[in-house]
Amino acid sequence: MTIQNNVSLAPYSTMGLGGRAAYLADVQTRMDILEALTWAQTHNLPAILIGGGSNIIWQDSGFPGLVLINHIQRFEVFEEDDVNVYLTIGGGEGWDSVVERSVAAGLTGIEALSLIPGTAGAVPIQNVGAYGQDISQTLVSIEAFDAQAKDFVIVPATDCNFGYRTSRFKTTDRNRFFISAITLHLTKGMPEPPFYPEVADYFAEHSITQPKPADLRQAVVAIRSSKLPDPQIVKNCGSFFANPTVPIGQVVQIQADQDMLVPNWPAANNMVKVSAAWLIERAGFKNIHDSASGMATWPQQPLVFVNEHAQTTADLLSFKQKVVDAVQKKFGIRLVQEPELIPENLAM
Repeated sequence: MTIQNNVSLAPYSTMGLGGRAAYLADVQTRMDILEALTWAQTHNLPAILIGGGSNIIWQDSGFPGLVLINHIQRFEVFEEDDVNVYLTIGGGEGWDSVVERSVAAGLTGIEALSLIPGTAGAVPIQNVGAYGQDISQTLVSIEAFDAQAKDFVIVPATDCNFGYRTSRFKTTDRNRFFISAITLHLTKGMPEPPFYPEVADYFAEHSITQPKPADLRQAVVAIRSSKLPDPQIVKNCGSFFANPTVPIGQVVQIQADQDMLVPNWPAANNMVKVSAAWLIERAGFKNIHDSASGMATWPQQPLVFVNEHAQTTADLLSFKQKVVDAVQKKFGIRLVQEPELIPENLAM
């Protein structure tokens, strides 16, 4: 394992922005993680483990410690019986490749998570979800180095504190666990309805009445490709905001005040989730190209911020604030950013 110093972090975020890391290293094995963290501790430096950088925005100040890039490869299959199958996946495996391989094996459970960028080890951190599936539904456990216990541990899914786009790894235990592998429980069979309206429409248009896992993957790939830019081609971090959860009474009041229907769906405790994309579009930010910051919203999906010619993270954050303020002013709802801003203690 080679530890580099003074490395630009822009290539390690799909937004293409950020300062420099004091040190950076690729990790290929569990023992690389242990070696790297021991080195960081010896030099009294903070350390962080990342995947593909598709949910990361680096501060312009950079990272004052050791950045580890997860390249741990592993794909082990255990067939418990004719229906139940367990996959243990290395944290550095490309997530969409994992989905593709599971679908090729006729397994269901994660096919709606197709075409989501990033690595397998990053998926549990924000409980990645799309089109009716999220990783908490299939995750059995994670294997990780626990910086508190100073050893590798197995964390069962029941101890991950999963919520909507969140987990203990993103909140109370942020930067404590360095994920080396995840284990999933998938099944052989057909995806279970009901399907998201866009997916159902795709099936109807293609005369698919009994969709297989491969059909659901194909539908999701087609839908996502039509709405979202490829981060390998267009600099972006996917959805920039989570769909906000608000009291149902607030939505009723907005509909009365604005004389318009607000797209929403039920959540717990008399709350509803509201479409962040709809809020952004109605606040005047559909297909906006902001010359001052160099940022834009993707024409087919205003929830996606695109770096057209921004030079700094400060540019991005100034554009973000314009959107947040406009939505707050029009609807009284404050949007919450999804991609992590690192280091977090400098967040704006």
